[in-house]
Amino acid sequence: MELNTFIPKKRIIFFIGFLILFTAVIAVKYARVMLAPESEPRTVIKIKERGAIVDRNGKILAAATTLYNLSVNITLIGDINRFVNILSPIIDVSETALLDKIQNSKSHFLYLKKKLSENEKDMVKDATREYNLKGLRLEATAHRIYPENELASTVIGYLGDDGKGLAGVEYSLQNILSPPEGTAGAEGDGYTVALTLDASIQYMLQKIAEQTKKTSQAEAVIFLAVDAKTGEILAYINEPSANLAHFSSSTEAERFDRPAYFIYEPGSVFKIFSMAAFLDLGTTKSSDIYTCDAQFIFRAKQMTEKGSNVIRCLRVHGQVTPRDIIKFSCNDGMAQIADKTEASAFADRIRLFGFGKKTGIELPGEAAGLFAPVSAWSARTKHTIAIGQEIGVTTLQIMQAATAFTNQGKTLKLSLISEIRDSSGKTVYRHKPKPLTQVVSAQTAKTVLSYMQTAADDGTGSRASIKGVPIAVKTGTAQMAESDGRGYSATDYLSSCIGIFPVDDPQIILYMAVIRPVGQTYGSLVAAPAISEAANAIIDYRGMGRTNAPNVTHTGIIPQHRQTPVSLGTVMPDLSGTPKRLLLNLLTRTDITVKLTGDGYVTGQSPAPGTPIVKGMLIELTLE
Repeated sequence: MELNTFIPKKRIIFFIGFLILFTAVIAVKYARVMLAPESEPRTVIKIKERGAIVDRNGKILAAATTLYNLSVNITLIGDINRFVNILSPIIDVSETALLDKIQNSKSHFLYLKKKLSENEKDMVKDATREYNLKGLRLEATAHRIYPENELASTVIGYLGDDGKGLAGVEYSLQNILSPPEGTAGAEGDGYTVALTLDASIQYMLQKIAEQTKKTSQAEAVIFLAVDAKTGEILAYINEPSANLAHFSSSTEAERFDRPAYFIYEPGSVFKIFSMAAFLDLGTTKSSDIYTCDAQFIFRAKQMTEKGSNVIRCLRVHGQVTPRDIIKFSCNDGMAQIADKTEASAFADRIRLFGFGKKTGIELPGEAAGLFAPVSAWSARTKHTIAIGQEIGVTTLQIMQAATAFTNQGKTLKLSLISEIRDSSGKTVYRHKPKPLTQVVSAQTAKTVLSYMQTAADDGTGSRASIKGVPIAVKTGTAQMAESDGRGYSATDYLSSCIGIFPVDDPQIILYMAVIRPVGQTYGSLVAAPAISEAANAIIDYRGMGRTNAPNVTHTGIIPQHRQTPVSLGTVMPDLSGTPKRLLLNLLTRTDITVKLTGDGYVTGQSPAPGTPIVKGMLIELTLE
């Protein structure tokens, strides 16, 4: 049976034509709905705000803000030359660059520019309405402002374009600053993290580190300050460091976290830990006397393997006690004590100090250092570890180990987190000191501090001494290993100094390591003066008492300065003399743009006082 005998041919043609027409109508209507241009760019509203990062006193170090990504559907642009001519000055992209970007795009969807400010976003929307631009879309994205630029940048870290931390606390505390869905705190804004850092101390030590690096022509400088009673880190200097305002263009050297990752042989600073171990193990006592002839020579039966058979001192020290060994940094005397100490007992005590393992600081990753098992030691390893060689440490390990001398022989866990507060301001975490291990006795810790004070009074650490406050000091100068691991460099040194004060009731631990200084390399000359300068600055800043301090008379008249953060009303106030810290909350405003140039106090402003405040205006403040 043939089909066309049952259904007329004309009817089939009509049916097919109708079906095609119906499909075309539906397709056109659907396309119009999907591709219809919007009257203005559609903005995605940001719902949750990432928590701020502040210092221990509430100073803003990182704050949330909203920036905008501008994209376009190229098929809807229309007159491309007109489009580019209108948009180019608004988003600050040249017409040529913008035209090339659009014409060379392999996709209909294209990002024209990312991270537009609130002011730029409003200008784009205004231009869209006024000139009837088609196909534009604005996406709100979470972003960060870092008002202090490079200050503590290694600790703070940085936020990527996807709204997630890339380094520092921004990375390690990602889920606290911005809780993911389904976790505690996800229903509101992120938690505020208060660091243990004191921005004022950080700033003072940063300047000292920069000057030390400049004058010594060093490759890098590490400088840390720790609260001796709590283990809280007050300053974390890593020079050079990245400027958070230009993080994407920073170098690898600026991003490298040296206090946590850089492993090095500490040199003579390590003698304080070795001496504490020897005293506590009973290998030596304060009254013992050793004869230093500037070299310790290994007995022939000890030196069965290749290597030097002598450990040298810089000079002959003659008759020395353990106190003198620290005072003059005597290698010969240290080697003599190490020679009569059982290796495994010595190794166990050094491990109790925390060497050879991570401190567990609240940062992304950390090196464990290098500390070989006793089974791998040579005949001279015990002696060379005693003077700070054949062991690899990090600055964080040095600082945590030093807390044993300030807490009656027991180490404290280091911390960078002071408090965590929820979006309502309620404190959900507050740091408490965390004692770790009883490494040595309280008496041994006190004895070693007294040895170090002697070094500051008239020994190798005298340049680190301070007036009116007793300080315990030990310096170090270490040859650095060759890059291929074969022997030591003849030119590369690490100069260091540790200072603990006041000796009678320790409050602060300072430690500086200067990497590859040029010319002068001794820690007593390179790092010790910086310890003295920093200690004096902290003593004055914290109002710590000094003995024999002069009496100061005062008129009783105290000039009043602005004490509360600046808030803007309807007109521009006179901000002359306002300190930078009281201006920082203005940077979080989304209705205006505030540009700060310089540091210190406001010396110039634009617009002038009395000018009406309007949405989108630019306020420029010059500080000195």
